[in-house]
Amino acid sequence: MNGLYALKPWYAVRLSGLRRALAARQVSPDTLTAAGVVCAAGAAAALAWLPAPPAALLVAVLLAGRLAFANLDGALARDTGRTTRRGALLNELGDRAADLLVIAGFLPLAPLWLVAAAAFATTLPSWVSLAGAAAGAPRRNGGPVGKTERCLLAVVAAASGWAVPVLAVVAAGSAVTAVVRALWVWRALGQPETAVAAVARERVVATERDVASEKPVVRAAEPASSAPRRRPSPSPSPSPSPSSSPTLGSLPCDHDRSLPLDPGEVSGGITHTRPQSPADRGTRLRGAR
Repeated sequence: MNGLYALKPWYAVRLSGLRRALAARQVSPDTLTAAGVVCAAGAAAALAWLPAPPAALLVAVLLAGRLAFANLDGALARDTGRTTRRGALLNELGDRAADLLVIAGFLPLAPLWLVAAAAFATTLPSWVSLAGAAAGAPRRNGGPVGKTERCLLAVVAAASGWAVPVLAVVAAGSAVTAVVRALWVWRALGQPETAVAAVARERVVATERDVASEKPVVRAAEPASSAPRRRPSPSPSPSPSPSSSPTLGSLPCDHDRSLPLDPGEVSGGITHTRPQSPADRGTRLRGAR
């Protein structure tokens, strides 16, 4: 259940023209993150200090800007190739600061304990998503009461003056959203492979494949006449006779070697390409007479 987060692709398409204009002017994504926090602070001030009906329009405009900047900063960073780890950190901190600022706008309108409970509850869904991503699950967003729903509830409070009921819904809904995300992450981590684990496994397989492809090259570079891998062989007689030719019983057997024969190893003037049986050796010797 993604809630209003399912409208994010549609919203991103509507902002594509603005995103291209910002990219052409080389606006920094960090600037957009900061602008989103400023919009959230302005909405909190309007919610706290302006009367209920007139405050709704200003709160709605400022929170719409807060959501737009939250969408634009990451998209602009990807489009312009300026995604960095520091930018990702700043994006997360900006989102959390904006959420808390909006909740702080309820301080003059609701009991302190309820504001504190709502502020704590609004951070829980993000904690669950970040913990799941750190464990290898895909990042989970949306939910019954996500970031978009909380902004909409703040507009409802500004328009109606029902600060306490709205804040209670925000607190309870955020807690439910955290539970829903936690269950989804738990199921994802129970799968044989998550997306991150699959990527890591593919890297391991590719590394093993590269190492395996290098083995023949390393073996070919070893000298075939290396002393530890060669055994002495009798000098061939220029005119072998039946009495001087080696017999089958005098030839060494395979179990006399601690190492296998290598390609190019010479024994008795005969080049072997594989370990040979005594019958093969006898056949070759008879053919050489």
